[in-house]
Amino acid sequence: MRIALPAVIDPAAVAAHDPAAAVVDLGGETMGTRWSVRAVLPAGMSVAVLEAAIVARFDGIVGEMSHWSPTSLLSRFNRAGAGEWATLPPDFAHVVARGLAIAAATGGAFDPTIGRLVDLWGFGPYPVDAPPTDVALSSALAAAGWRRLTYSAGDRRLRQPGGLALDLSGIAKGFAVDAVADLLARRGVVHALVEIGGELIGRGLRPDGEPWWVDLEVPPGGTLAPLRIALHGLAVATSGDYRRGAHTIDPRAGHPVTNGIVSVSVIHADALTADAWATALTVLGVELGLALAATHRIAGRIVTLVDGETREYLTPALDAMLSN
Repeated sequence: MRIALPAVIDPAAVAAHDPAAAVVDLGGETMGTRWSVRAVLPAGMSVAVLEAAIVARFDGIVGEMSHWSPTSLLSRFNRAGAGEWATLPPDFAHVVARGLAIAAATGGAFDPTIGRLVDLWGFGPYPVDAPPTDVALSSALAAAGWRRLTYSAGDRRLRQPGGLALDLSGIAKGFAVDAVADLLARRGVVHALVEIGGELIGRGLRPDGEPWWVDLEVPPGGTLAPLRIALHGLAVATSGDYRRGAHTIDPRAGHPVTNGIVSVSVIHADALTADAWATALTVLGVELGLALAATHRIAGRIVTLVDGETREYLTPALDAMLSN
């Protein structure tokens, strides 16, 4: 068993943990998947009130950023005319700003503007009967591109250049994980593990003083040595096309990725960054992905399946986290 540990242990969290405390489990559905929270609640905190606050937080994020809801702010922006400006609420603005920054850092391997490509391939809310034509792909590619967006951070305004469709599915789920963890912290919850569809963030410790341990998945048929992550002030996100086929689109080419990568996991201080970088590394492939991850000190694991052989590649930042 390989163990990946955080670089820093929070002394306040260690001091605040209570071996006799009970762990509360909450859960439900959001963003087309399941969410769960495991937390140690302060004395007297109402579980029902906390759960309602979590659900409301999720509903607010979906109402702003869902590619699947025609009434969401994102969908309304996608229908806006060329030259129209939208004033974004703080959550949406934060996700757009971070998404554009990661798009720039990854050379467009992560791109939040591929909504039309997602729909053409049937990965969005509308089923399709056949792969898109070359003409349709060319048109969708011409309308996409993160460089076409103009975002004014000072007043949180985003300009629709015309025909561009946002799709934040590669980053919004990670943001939602962070948002709920922050909500818990504001309410005095020091120790918690938050998950949405396999993306997780851990804060504080379990009552027994252990961190929130999470094992990285191994794709079916793989024989990799187990890798366990101590989620103490850390998040992890996995992009795994082995679950549902090749659903990761290369924004630069317009086609689903076929580079042999079946799983990418990224460990970072926040789930938003882990989410987007897991997608980017999947698109980039092993050689370019490892090089860019090393440059940006991204801790990650890339798993490939080529000719029936499973191989694993660790970035230098993740390798440095492994305990000896």
